[in-house]
Amino acid sequence: MKILVLNCGSSSIKYKLFEMESKEVMAQGGIEKIGIPWVSS
Repeated sequence: MKILVLNCGSSSIKYKLFEMESKEVMAQGGIEKIGIPWVSS
């Protein structure tokens, strides 16, 4: 069985995909600073 865990904050989204039979993390990642204006230098 595979389980997808999402953590959604005010300006970030993080995820992990677990394979429960082997207790292995199959994928993980995230996006941060959502909605914060981008400033170039």
